[in-house]
Amino acid sequence: MALHVPADVSYGRAMDYLAVPLLGLLEGSPNGPFDTLEAQATDGFASQIPLALVLAGARGGSVAWIAVEDPARPWPALPKSGASAGPFYLVWEYPERSGIQTEQWPYALASLTLAESPEHRWPQIALPADVAADAASRRGGRVFIAQCFPCHRLYGGGNGEMGPDLGVPMSVTAYLTDAGLRAIIRDPRAVRVWPAQRMPAFGPSALPDADLDAVIAYLHAIANRQTKGN
Repeated sequence: MALHVPADVSYGRAMDYLAVPLLGLLEGSPNGPFDTLEAQATDGFASQIPLALVLAGARGGSVAWIAVEDPARPWPALPKSGASAGPFYLVWEYPERSGIQTEQWPYALASLTLAESPEHRWPQIALPADVAADAASRRGGRVFIAQCFPCHRLYGGGNGEMGPDLGVPMSVTAYLTDAGLRAIIRDPRAVRVWPAQRMPAFGPSALPDADLDAVIAYLHAIANRQTKGN
């Protein structure tokens, strides 16, 4: 059906698509231990989307759609890219209802797979159970999985292939100061540039200061855990 997206995250403007509801594609799929939808793209991007976000669309939350590019009428090229978001693109209707993050709009989709949560598949990225539920590092872990994990692996965990592993052979917190981490995340090109650089800038609208501080707290906490051999 026709879908109008007033503020498309990837294109930075309003877009119109032919799309099918993602919930309809999941009907009859096994659940069991599966609580995550892994969306892998052709360029190595691998977004880990909580299945609860998709299911919330039936209860008044954000609604997930798979936009399908018409080969006869291809979508425009993405900003700073020579390619479109096609042939398949996971887009959201009413993204503000469920707090959908910028990296939860994966484009150039190659596959959608039901899976266990990232912490179950890769225990090395999970914080110890005794870390308080309201700890900044706990919140930072959730933000990291949504916004950073699609591109970066951590201590070998993850399926993202676009950026370096932030844990091996050395934790990123060991060679970058907190100020340096903040600067790179906010505007990578203001810190270092190279021809194949692809990391976008995460401004306050995409990553509020509190979330950025929480991610850094998580990276410190998980580095300390790895140092202790847990």
